[in-house]
Amino acid sequence: MDRKKIIIIGIILLIIAAGIIFVMLTSVSYERIEITPNGTTIEVPANQTKFNGEIESGKIWNWDKGILITYNSHEDNNILKVTELGFNALNELIKNGEKQNIDGFTCYVINADDLLEIHIFDIIKVNYNGKFYCIPLTNETTHDNILICCNDKDMAVHMAKSVEYKNVYPENDDLNNTHSDVENITRDLQSKANDYLNNADLGNIKSTIEDNAADLLSKSS
Repeated sequence: MDRKKIIIIGIILLIIAAGIIFVMLTSVSYERIEITPNGTTIEVPANQTKFNGEIESGKIWNWDKGILITYNSHEDNNILKVTELGFNALNELIKNGEKQNIDGFTCYVINADDLLEIHIFDIIKVNYNGKFYCIPLTNETTHDNILICCNDKDMAVHMAKSVEYKNVYPENDDLNNTHSDVENITRDLQSKANDYLNNADLGNIKSTIEDNAADLLSKSS
């Protein structure tokens, strides 16, 4: 084999080796974590993802390129579901972004600065900028609500595809009835308050207050 062919083969081998090394350095490895104990799981970037804590059954993880937020309504023991209201408000903010369809998933593109203004992120120290690709997921059977926001679109889609749902919270009729009772009581109180305002003779009330005030002034003098 002549010298020229050896040099060409050597260059080709170097290019192949460089390509393999590049793929190894840029590829992301994932690990599976539990979103709910013994229940729904998801793949997150391995050796990067940090669990930042739990706020009334709302959970937050983050890594260098993104944030994962989860909430399970049946894991939330708060009857008034304050965290659920906050999670829904966060989803509404996300939906202000540019809507895209990526590999069958609905994705919203939002500025990272806008997302991090939400109070829930006060518990973590992050410094993101640029665009965030946010994919909200909901499963009514397992009661899981998941929000994936990432600078890397491919990573966000991979995580969304990796979710394996498992229901570990059977329907709790007592809890549902209690929650319903709270809503009924709230509506009843509001109704009675409205009836009082509509039916009360405000003129007589005002006259009574003025008469009482006059009597007090008379006695004090």
